[in-house]
Amino acid sequence: MQSSEMIHPEKNSNHKGGEMISVSIGEINTFEQMEHSGVILHGEYGSVVLTFINPHVFRFTAFFDHDINLQTTTAVQNSPAKDVKINITEDEDSIRIHTEFIETKVTKKPFSLAVYNREGNIICEQPDIKQHQSGAITCTQTMGPSSHFYGFGEKTGFLDKRGERYTMWNSDVYDPHVPDMEALYVSIPFLIHFKEKEPSYGIFLDNPGKTVFDMRSGEESFYFQTETGVLDYYFIYGPELKEIIYRYTDLTGRMPLPPKWALGYHQSRYSYMNEEEVLDIARTFREKKIPCDAIYLDIHYMEGYRVFTFDRARFPNPKKMIRELNQKGFKVVPIVDPGVKKDPEYSVYREGIENGYFCKKLEGDLFLGEVWPGESAFPDFTEKDVADWWGEKHRYYTKMGIEGIWNDMNEPAVFNESKTMDGDVVHTNNGNPKTHRALHNLYGFLMSKATYEGLEKQLKGHRPFVLTRAGYSGIQRYAAIWTGDNRSYWEHMAMSIPMTLNLGLSGVAFNGPDIGGFEHHASGGLFVRWLQMGVFFPYCRNHSAINTRRQEPWQFGEEVENISRKYIELRYRWMPYLYSLFYQTTQTGVPVIRPLLLEYPQDPRVYNLCDQFLVGSHILVAPIYRPDTEYRSVYLPEGVWYDYWTGQRYQGEGHILVHAPLEKLPLFIKAGAIIAEEPVRQYAEENIEPILKIEVYGGAKGNSSFKLYQDDGISTEYQKGIHNIIRLDLDEKENEITFSYLFEHQGYKETDSALLITFKHLPFIPQHISGVNQVNLTQLHDVTEGWAFDENTNDIVMKLKPVHDGRTFFMK
Repeated sequence: MQSSEMIHPEKNSNHKGGEMISVSIGEINTFEQMEHSGVILHGEYGSVVLTFINPHVFRFTAFFDHDINLQTTTAVQNSPAKDVKINITEDEDSIRIHTEFIETKVTKKPFSLAVYNREGNIICEQPDIKQHQSGAITCTQTMGPSSHFYGFGEKTGFLDKRGERYTMWNSDVYDPHVPDMEALYVSIPFLIHFKEKEPSYGIFLDNPGKTVFDMRSGEESFYFQTETGVLDYYFIYGPELKEIIYRYTDLTGRMPLPPKWALGYHQSRYSYMNEEEVLDIARTFREKKIPCDAIYLDIHYMEGYRVFTFDRARFPNPKKMIRELNQKGFKVVPIVDPGVKKDPEYSVYREGIENGYFCKKLEGDLFLGEVWPGESAFPDFTEKDVADWWGEKHRYYTKMGIEGIWNDMNEPAVFNESKTMDGDVVHTNNGNPKTHRALHNLYGFLMSKATYEGLEKQLKGHRPFVLTRAGYSGIQRYAAIWTGDNRSYWEHMAMSIPMTLNLGLSGVAFNGPDIGGFEHHASGGLFVRWLQMGVFFPYCRNHSAINTRRQEPWQFGEEVENISRKYIELRYRWMPYLYSLFYQTTQTGVPVIRPLLLEYPQDPRVYNLCDQFLVGSHILVAPIYRPDTEYRSVYLPEGVWYDYWTGQRYQGEGHILVHAPLEKLPLFIKAGAIIAEEPVRQYAEENIEPILKIEVYGGAKGNSSFKLYQDDGISTEYQKGIHNIIRLDLDEKENEITFSYLFEHQGYKETDSALLITFKHLPFIPQHISGVNQVNLTQLHDVTEGWAFDENTNDIVMKLKPVHDGRTFFMK
């Protein structure tokens, strides 16, 4: 028997072929200037607000219901509004808004947008925005033959994202990560539209609901689309790539300086099952003299997977265990998930229920979802009181001596059909209620924010470390990111390079994959090749899954163990250089490791080059990412480059074939490089002989410099000026070299007892160095200052007493 359902409107739609009703802004009728460098454009079917953040950046917000609300998400840093000088001119067809650097042209009939630089060159054309019947809003912009796309945060595939389509929806994905996956754990709705020989720009679409970026469907245009809320994006003019990143991270924030131990090598497994196993891992690292700074505790450390507990049978005395590990130089990083087990005898659940801290439906029903502990409730981190409560709960860990926390399952992951929290859950959002559907991508961000701020209050001046699986734009202010549940596949090793590089271009510099792969079984060859690469990634952790082959460096035999030790030691030797790059990132947003594109944007051969990368601007790493492979092609960009291991010199802008047996990673240093290093430590805070070593690579006529950063590595005192910035300069001319070091900022009393400077690959042997006497190489150890020529390496070695006023040396 039929019912009225047969005449349901959706079954009798006149729309054919999946067509949707949509509406555009229509004709612009009037406009008005706002108080703070903004303009409201009133159209037939909606309004557009252009707000100028600075002369290079404006915010574009479209309201199809004319109800204007310019509140931002927490991704955008709260800062006082700054008046930007704008000039507005109007004629019959258009409204033009000028800043010092860009002109925004609004065409009235119908509405469209174009942006020009001050030279009159087109930067961006936006012919259309439309709202569809579903409420989704689509914004279309043009692209040309020379268009390339970067950023998008944590996405699979190659470096250049032209021809791809991505969904921003934080998702727990345990399936093998493959290039056609549109969504993973982290959503960074930020793109860089790079155009060869034309001005480039960025777009940050600030919408934490589901959004789409499509660079595939059109030949001459791309689009981005929101599913909920308004269209709210920031246009960021460069024109250079580094300037776009600088301005994007100025908007969404830059990472604070991590504690130095967080930059060390970290060891993890799902799971180290008991106290004795954890202590045995730590003892083995120290016995084998393989540097390591942190050991992680996965979910089995907890009592029935209840957060803020230790299993009393497996870990009978966690405080004592942590104290012993700290004495050996290890930090402990436990996992903390958002799901709180439904258990009236469990104090965390009880507190959350009694205070109304958990997520609910509009009707007041508690949202419960299945995760590791079973049926669980989830804190509503959008509410300040809840975030403060969650942060305070971490005192359970900090009282034991823990200074780092690992946030997982915080997309949030739920073991249900949708794999996450129901979309009709309503977050109270500090008095501005919104559904989970509208705020989904912010959940992990807000959890990590609450965690970081809680640790910050409790650690008595020490810097917190938070690692997260899920996040949104701005997550760099609170946490590092690892790229989730990868596998021990050579393909996943290769894919981690462009994934890490694009995360860096998206403002999240402190990131990296699980070294060796998480799921599946790593071979010794895969592990050592992955480790060789991984020690140069900003975040360096070896992590493997339950029931897979163990991946501690000694598990694959003596050869792999020795190679692993060599490369982990190299990371620790180069810690002063790496730490200085991290400091630079805190100031500029420019990532620690970089695609060659970032340093050589005029070279078309690097636009999609993603099987090699730069550490800073002068170290080139070209991993071997195929099994049983000893040779690979390496592209060297312009300049003079040296093989790090042999010293062989190459002229750039071409490919070379490199022989790389298992123990060798292809590694090249550019002439002009200045690399700071120190003797190997077993952990970042180990007390060793304080010798600072500087390696200077000659052979590039001209100037180069490096800023060496120093502080105590653990406290927040650097924020009060208790740090040093030492500028190292090299000026190389024909048969003449000038080298100097100068304190740009001096607030930290460094403990270096000696400064050793090695000049490598100089085009001549100096006969004289001003201010320093020449000695024999064998005498150099016994003198306070002097220089010597090493006949075996053709290097000049200079030993100095560190001088706070700085010094300059002339070589002839």
